[in-house]
Amino acid sequence: MSSPARAPVRPTGAAAARQDAQNGWGLPLLVLIIGMFMSVLDTSIVNVAIPTIQNEFGGTTDDVEWVVTGYTLTLGVVVPITAWLGDRVGLKQLYNLALLAFAAGSALCGLAGNLNGLVIFRILQAIPGGILPVITLAILLRIVPRHQLGAAMGLYGLGIVFAPGIGPVLGGYLVEYVNWRLIFYINVPIGILGALAATLVLPQFPRLAGRRFDALGFLTVGSGLFTLLLATSEGENWGWGSYQVLGLFTYSILSLALFVVIELEVDDPLLDIRIFRYFPYTNSLVLIAVLMTVMYGILFYVPQFLQLVQGWGAFDAGLTVLPQAAVMAVLMPLAGRIYDRIGPRWPATIGLTTVAVSTYLLHTLTVDTARQQVMWLMTLLGAGLGLAFMPILTGGVAVIPLNRTSAASALNNVVQRVSGAIGLAVLTAILTSQRAEQLAGRAALVPANTPTPHIGGPSVPDWLSIYAVYQQTQQHVFVGAIDDLFLIATGISGLAALGALLLRSGPAVTSSAVGSRPTTQQTVPSSDGKFGNDGQPGSQITLPAPDQEGANRPG
Repeated sequence: MSSPARAPVRPTGAAAARQDAQNGWGLPLLVLIIGMFMSVLDTSIVNVAIPTIQNEFGGTTDDVEWVVTGYTLTLGVVVPITAWLGDRVGLKQLYNLALLAFAAGSALCGLAGNLNGLVIFRILQAIPGGILPVITLAILLRIVPRHQLGAAMGLYGLGIVFAPGIGPVLGGYLVEYVNWRLIFYINVPIGILGALAATLVLPQFPRLAGRRFDALGFLTVGSGLFTLLLATSEGENWGWGSYQVLGLFTYSILSLALFVVIELEVDDPLLDIRIFRYFPYTNSLVLIAVLMTVMYGILFYVPQFLQLVQGWGAFDAGLTVLPQAAVMAVLMPLAGRIYDRIGPRWPATIGLTTVAVSTYLLHTLTVDTARQQVMWLMTLLGAGLGLAFMPILTGGVAVIPLNRTSAASALNNVVQRVSGAIGLAVLTAILTSQRAEQLAGRAALVPANTPTPHIGGPSVPDWLSIYAVYQQTQQHVFVGAIDDLFLIATGISGLAALGALLLRSGPAVTSSAVGSRPTTQQTVPSSDGKFGNDGQPGSQITLPAPDQEGANRPG
């Protein structure tokens, strides 16, 4: 007589919460995206308000730029510690705290009565602003099944890539037609409502209370990234060959090298850099660095071309790049679904090739290029970015085991922030050099006996005509210099397209493909900082099979 069939045992504790989230991850993901989108948007929306803030508060251009620089430098310090905070405080709790703190920091920025106060409040705002993208990705990787990761990451990418694209449009409208303070106030109700929604829909995740804080690791990586970002931010003003900049670069290199040594020796590293042994993850970081450099460089210089050369306002310049953001918003979720079906190799390769083609076409810009042509070229660029970004990012994080996703998320965001800032700084240095070289070349063509204009002389119209020629020359030189930058972007995008050929081809192995997804059971001691299915140390933990052969094995 056969024994009666047993009812399946439902997991309890953290495993049950994770299973419930995986059964319906759409609404939790939407809540996460709203909060993360708000924090990333704030990195670009403020840029268009800098001239208005300077007019209201006074101060030099260098002083006002610290509204942006202070925020960027703080991110470099905060992002590396987020993985430890998530394990210590709890992912859900930390997300809610960061969301409310970001809303409070935004309110303080809107209430600032002087420039120094605004800079201080921006630094306070950057602390939760750096936490939100990292913690969002860490939660996403826990609540979404691996075989649906592409679709989820396509939605997640709206915050990473779409937010910087729409920032100039929204910021330009608020600055020109409403009030610059609203770019901060708008975050307050969103943050409060987002925290309330997160409390209701996000599952609980276990804490790793026994994990010690790696103080030396934090000191070295925090100070190393801070000095690196400071050198790249101020290199143009202080001089790239100045003692200050060279000293900052030297300290940064030594500090980050010491950080690597420390992390390889301590039992509880702040960031587990051993995940770089997973080649698909490391390769994806390199490709992401290229994409962030190209994207931030073009999003910075194309609006400048439209405003400084063609005379468009901030809002109109933002509208010109809006189709690019719209195309990315449409393509990124589609690219995620394509990833789930065919893997990351071909969408990433085709996307990066499209980026290379669009930047090559952009390098033909002239002073008289029609605004509509710029719009179409930016739309083509957006198509390439939207097709490539998510498959690259997802293909990297998909090979990381669940217990290392916090470190992978933190390192991913470090690469995004640092590569964008350093890439833009390097492009700016090249631009300055190219402008000086082209001006010198044009000056050599001017006859030696050409009079020097002195505004207010006896023949004012003559001097004004000479000044007009000087302005036109400056515009032509500026356009020629950014054309050279776009050609450089073409080269690195083309090389990245070759690197994308090393990504995985074909869908990830799932239960639908093999009948049932194999699992392994092992006992995980608490000293390893890992939890079992019930969220308790030292219990049996069920690990899913890797997405590809060798995905959960370093090397």
